[in-house]
Amino acid sequence: MNNFFERLDAALGSLVGFLWGPPLVTLLVGGGLFFLLYSRLLPYRHLPDGVRLLFRPADSKDEGTLSHFQALSTALSGTLGMGNVAGVAVAISVGGPGAIFWMWVSAILGIATKFYTCTLAVMYRGRDSEGQLQGGPMYIIREALGPRWRPLAYFFALAGLLGTMPIFQVNQLTEIIREAIAVPAGWTGADDHFLFDLLFGLLLAAVVLAVVAGKLPRIGRVTGILVPAMVAGYMLLTAVVLVLHADQVWPALTLIVRDAFTGEAAAGGVLGAVIITGIRRAAFSNEAGIGTEAMAHGAARTREPVREGMVAMLGPIIDTLIVCTCTALVILISGAWSDGDTNGVSLTVNAFNILFLDYSGVILAVLVGVLSLSTVFTFWYYGSKCLGFLIGARHQHHYVWFYLVLVVLGAVGSLSVVIKVIDSMYALMALPTMVASLRLAPRVNQAARAYFARSRDDD
Repeated sequence: MNNFFERLDAALGSLVGFLWGPPLVTLLVGGGLFFLLYSRLLPYRHLPDGVRLLFRPADSKDEGTLSHFQALSTALSGTLGMGNVAGVAVAISVGGPGAIFWMWVSAILGIATKFYTCTLAVMYRGRDSEGQLQGGPMYIIREALGPRWRPLAYFFALAGLLGTMPIFQVNQLTEIIREAIAVPAGWTGADDHFLFDLLFGLLLAAVVLAVVAGKLPRIGRVTGILVPAMVAGYMLLTAVVLVLHADQVWPALTLIVRDAFTGEAAAGGVLGAVIITGIRRAAFSNEAGIGTEAMAHGAARTREPVREGMVAMLGPIIDTLIVCTCTALVILISGAWSDGDTNGVSLTVNAFNILFLDYSGVILAVLVGVLSLSTVFTFWYYGSKCLGFLIGARHQHHYVWFYLVLVVLGAVGSLSVVIKVIDSMYALMALPTMVASLRLAPRVNQAARAYFARSRDDD
């Protein structure tokens, strides 16, 4: 059995290396740069408008399911959590401190990317087989590009079905609960923990079933409460740690920038590998250009697509530029990253324990655990919509049983295999999302000009 998993891990590693090669990185980074220049910095010039729109009440006459705030919270719940805690730790372990710099670059460009992809998600919403209004790259392609492009829509839906599996979030949530709470309490051993992982996975499956039974409105309400509260709690915890070690913050930032152009700390000194690691982890963190977030923003209750694009572009700022940076600074200042003994969420827990208090891992486990659960809830929504597009919306409710099995498997699975499966699917999702968005970018610019002209007239 061990040989099988070793061969699987090696095969997936080769697939990830192929998919996340220079062509895809060029598509994501070059596409983001194109959006930035083509828009004439429009998303960046209207960031305050995006913040104000969060608190704008939705018109009851508008089509859609979620308010602007709920749509952003739902989209963020799919990114905030393990991507910001375990994902950052993986980036530093694999690509060194310099990988964080390239995460920043990807996030800055991702602001423009999200403006385009999520504006399109509302512009080209479509009806599923049950007549319900839906958004997302598969509907953008179907509604805007016509029958010849339809295979690309199915390609995204299939990759999205597999890419939104909850296995990474559940795997790392299980690990942080086990290492921070269960092992110190004597509930399980540090090495022999399969039974604990299995039981915890079954418990998570029961919680997920209770929440997703309420479908998207309940998920929107839950994430609208959990995400802001837990992000505030996590930011408070990291702020306390960084204030206590304020003299080390600037050296850590300097290390990130210096290593970004040398690649000396990891990847055998290969700069290209450091860049790719940063871009890959940023994609996992904020999903700009991947397309999943467009499914959440496509459900917003609004008649103005550009408004939702402006709300969506706040995601990379909150997710990567703020939360991920705080996590990276804690890890780098602690020095825990340099011994190479831990990876993923365990590295972040060790960093907090070194810098703060021995029981800070328990606080972290609670905060990240709740954020991770919100991601699991959101990923169920994404996956079910992808399945509904593939086989018909009347059958998508069956997805929940497959999803619950994935929750249990994620709890007992191998971190290395889990990361590589998700990375592969994210790469495949990005291809149709970016191709369609680049093709339709002129229509977004046209809609933006019309929207801001109306706004000036209203003023």
